[in-house]
Amino acid sequence: MDKADIRLRLAAVCGEDTGHHHMDRASCVDAGDVLTPAAVLVALVASPGGPEIILTQRTADLRHHPAQISFPGGRIEPGDATPADAALREAWEEVGLPPERVEILGCLPHYRTVSDYCVQPFVGWVEPPVWFAPDAREVAEVFLVPLAFVLDPANHTRETMVHDGIERSFYVLPYPGRRIWGATAGMLVSLARALG
Repeated sequence: MDKADIRLRLAAVCGEDTGHHHMDRASCVDAGDVLTPAAVLVALVASPGGPEIILTQRTADLRHHPAQISFPGGRIEPGDATPADAALREAWEEVGLPPERVEILGCLPHYRTVSDYCVQPFVGWVEPPVWFAPDAREVAEVFLVPLAFVLDPANHTRETMVHDGIERSFYVLPYPGRRIWGATAGMLVSLARALG
């Protein structure tokens, strides 16, 4: 799957003007709850074997989601012109990926987290070579996962757990040596559906 094909498939999800639209606040209200707007970058790095997705292993001493696997991203700040700008800023701050190296191809549907964030995932394309400079306070490691692994439905498993007295079901992608689960896995499954 190449860059043009990915862009075309994502256009059906959020339209053509993917990099510059503002987050629809109505999409961040659920049953009267106002959720915190956030954005993440699902960065695809071109590779001879097919695109690879940039993921991070969060540091173990973070207050929220310690040691979990995530995309670069976070809360949308007042200075961010658009949600896409927030995702690019966070990728620069967290892993040292310069915004000018990322071509936004499209977006995925908003994702509500159990911590009441309304996350807008943006899919970007990065041509090699790529170097990372992770922020040691937030990121323990940066690694790549092949898009082909994510696209294979056999790698989308379901598990359940009790959180705040409520049983919740979530996706797990058991990549060798890693356990990708929760919101990150959910957004990766969303990516697979959009591109499938």
